[in-house]
Amino acid sequence: MKVDAGHDHGGHAHNHAAGAKTKMLAIALGLTSTFLVAELVGAFLFNSLALLSDAAHMFTDAAALAIALAAVKIGQRPADDARTFGYRRFEILAAAFNALLLFAVAGYVLWEGIGRFFEPAEVESGGMLAVAVVGLIVNLIAMWLLSAGKEKSLNIKGAYLEVWADMLGSLGVIVGAGVIMLTGWQWIDPVVAIGIGLWVLPRTWTLLKDTTQILLEGVPRGMQLGDIRAAVASTPGVAGVHDLHVWSVTSDDVSASLHVELADGAEAEAVRLAVAAQLLEHFDIEHVTIQVEAEGCVDAGHLHP
Repeated sequence: MKVDAGHDHGGHAHNHAAGAKTKMLAIALGLTSTFLVAELVGAFLFNSLALLSDAAHMFTDAAALAIALAAVKIGQRPADDARTFGYRRFEILAAAFNALLLFAVAGYVLWEGIGRFFEPAEVESGGMLAVAVVGLIVNLIAMWLLSAGKEKSLNIKGAYLEVWADMLGSLGVIVGAGVIMLTGWQWIDPVVAIGIGLWVLPRTWTLLKDTTQILLEGVPRGMQLGDIRAAVASTPGVAGVHDLHVWSVTSDDVSASLHVELADGAEAEAVRLAVAAQLLEHFDIEHVTIQVEAEGCVDAGHLHP
């Protein structure tokens, strides 16, 4: 009876925490998306390529917040017979689409920015400055909203870092607008635009690499399969390890499956528990499927390495 009560209390706490995350992310997403539209309008009204480039970066913020919000909401849906992993990989699909779209936008901004060096365009620096200041305020509010949950959720931490990076972009636009107002140097606008584009591209490439690795069910970034194999092999009672696979369904959910050969005299269940504990302690891998064998695994006459 006491165990059931404790379990229910944990469930309520989890629901309250998820509800708080959802509300926080929804407010930040609403602010960011609203300003994204305003920044796009301002970019065309004031003919500012820097604002357009910053809007592309702001889009990454909105996408990151939307992905984090979707992950929280979808993560609450239980798995079923059709989707045994649930719907959590939606986060990765959305992130991959976001990365591809960002490459297209950044490519356009870089192309247009280079073109403006040969054919300068008049920029209304006053409007550009006003929009960038509002963007900075929106970013600061979003950072404040996300700061409470960034240490408890990788999704929220990722969204927080996106907003932080975009705050730097807004500061760059503000400085650029100020320089144009003081000097009349219109070429500052494409310089700032290209700078923001170059700032976004490496992070976009990293995002695309990470999402591709997850979709291919590769070893998660930061992990080395050799280290995991060595840790398992060093576990008392283990004579060998093969068919080791490590992958992730989402960015923060690592799984593993492996075959473990028992040493002479070793007890299967004790070894299985020891290997599971080793993987959890050293690599934070909770979801593990371990097949314990008295001899090497033979399949179709071939011994697996």
